Amino acid sequence: MQRCGLAEVRAAIDSGEEISLILVKREHGSDEVAALVARAEESGIRVIEGSENDLWRMARNNSDGAPNILALVGRNPAASFEEVLATGGLIWLLDGAKYPVNIGFCIRTAEVSGAGAVVVNGELNNAERSAAKRASMKAHRFTPVFWQSATDSIHAAKAADYRILALEDIGDKAPWDVDMTGPVVLIVGGERAGISEEVLALADETIRIPMTGFVPSFNLQAPLSAVAIEAQRQRSQ
Repeated sequence: MQRCGLAEVRAAIDSGEEISLILVKREHGSDEVAALVARAEESGIRVIEGSENDLWRMARNNSDGAPNILALVGRNPAASFEEVLATGGLIWLLDGAKYPVNIGFCIRTAEVSGAGAVVVNGELNNAERSAAKRASMKAHRFTPVFWQSATDSIHAAKAADYRILALEDIGDKAPWDVDMTGPVVLIVGGERAGISEEVLALADETIRIPMTGFVPSFNLQAPLSAVAIEAQRQRSQ
């Protein structure tokens, strides 16, 4: 959740909201903003700087231009996987994704839709991970992203009472017919092989992604986006 602008961020600090990160415009030139940043740092809140374009693009309300300051409330980008599991939210798992741009788009979509974290299970080197982060338009700074084993992640999630839902071109139910509230891990497969048989066997339910065209495959971020919106709708009711 975002607090946008000086008044909202000040009110959030004054009321003791759980602020995990503040994004402040570089060279903002405001004594009030500087004082608020000092208060945040004294309270142990992480503060990072961004360009005017960064804040304009990320602001919930930018009709009057870029605000000088934004605050992230209710989600800790530096949380461990165990800490994320303890929140009982929604986690996306990318099983076998290979293309950094696709992964970056998925991270951004997951963050925008309010997911608690993203797990990426794939053989990516450091350069490829960096490219994925760039493609996310820096969304990786605002949500936890874990580069780790899918099966280990699922076993840990099951132990924390999460339901495991796989998105594939098989299954009996469409996304809007499946309960995606509560602690849930949603799995999408890689660009070529889809979800591995090992991971699919661990799913509690398989969600069918409707496809009626001649080419029987969406790009990776398309089903994630569609289901992310449906999950957001269900979880906001």
